[in-house]
Amino acid sequence: MTTSKPKVAFFDFACCEGCQLTVIDSLQTHVDLLDAVEIVQFREAMTEKGEDYQIAFIEGSCTRESDEARLKKIRAQADIVVALGACAHTACVNALKNLQPLEDVRRYVYGDKADWYETYAARPIDAVIEVDAAIPGCPIDREEFISVVKAVLLGKTPSIPDYPVCVECKLKENVCVLLEGKPCLGPISRAGCGAICPTYGDGCEGCRGMIPHPNENAMKDVLTEAGLTVEEMMSRFTMFNTYRVQEQE
Repeated sequence: MTTSKPKVAFFDFACCEGCQLTVIDSLQTHVDLLDAVEIVQFREAMTEKGEDYQIAFIEGSCTRESDEARLKKIRAQADIVVALGACAHTACVNALKNLQPLEDVRRYVYGDKADWYETYAARPIDAVIEVDAAIPGCPIDREEFISVVKAVLLGKTPSIPDYPVCVECKLKENVCVLLEGKPCLGPISRAGCGAICPTYGDGCEGCRGMIPHPNENAMKDVLTEAGLTVEEMMSRFTMFNTYRVQEQE
């Protein structure tokens, strides 16, 4: 008796599709996964489009009203929906336009053709549909993608780190970039990237989103000790987390 493989589909909304390219990259070194699932839709890798799927990976944020109907259709079909990457998870850099009047943004981008294009404030997909799991990052970490897929296939809830990037920095014995006077969001940003930016001398920019219940007062104390201001940090923080910041206001 043969058991049918779970059918998987990949979808993209407003994004650069870099996370899907990371998926393709990860499958080159984990070809065993291709034997465990049947991919029925994946625009980056195949031309066929099957609409019968149980697991949906969605990259990109919702930036148009018409996106909502497509997202709800995917949710109605899929047993499991996974937000793939920062655009789907936090709305990422797409949400920077939310800081300006929408009509100004529309005119700036499209010029005298502004009225031709549909747009509204960018949102993560969980603002529109229920999401069962999320893989943070810009782009995603390919090994984390593999671990999430394996957990989903086993019927388990994927384990995503809920501790700050600072933990990974300490494990790597990195010199804290804040002590060097560089802005870093490590104390309040979700780990799981291996602290890749601080490891190479740059401060964390929070592409994996915030940890649950970040200690904002402690973060302000750290900034004061480093000679930095909240205003300097917020300009960096909104690069990937504008939507979440506005959501809490």
